[in-house]
Amino acid sequence: MRRSFAAVLCSVSLLANAANGQSPSVAPVRVTAGAVVKFHLQTRLNQTSGDALDALPKGTVLEVRMLDSIDSDTDRDGAEFHGTLATPLVLEGEVIVHSEAEVRGLLVLLRSKSHPEGFRFELLVTGLTDRGKSYDLTASLNPSFVDPAAQHDADSKSATK
Repeated sequence: MRRSFAAVLCSVSLLANAANGQSPSVAPVRVTAGAVVKFHLQTRLNQTSGDALDALPKGTVLEVRMLDSIDSDTDRDGAEFHGTLATPLVLEGEVIVHSEAEVRGLLVLLRSKSHPEGFRFELLVTGLTDRGKSYDLTASLNPSFVDPAAQHDADSKSATK
């Protein structure tokens, strides 16, 4: 009985070694009220709505003047922020959404296998309201939801081929 207990104890202690996991620190996101931040339009999931935003290409830049400060060290995942468009969204010379349109967004913590810390904070624009008409959309600080580090690695690999 003592030998089996000792064997189990040794086995457990071998498995209890410190795991080299991901760093608990995540790069913070901090934006002050009044700052103009560039967001990149992502592909819209529901393009059957038939509104003018459907014609805007992925990557279209939205310049947003922040009305709220955001700090990932103090604000929680899911914290809302508000802003206004600093410049209109224009397509083929036609204004699709006017400057000063209301902007709604969220601070989100995204899980990521390829990001060095395992997580990253992102600001996402989730909607616009222009002259009483609301538009649902997704725009992020990065041109793609792919992690910037992973995108850089993929670009490097394709450039060396």
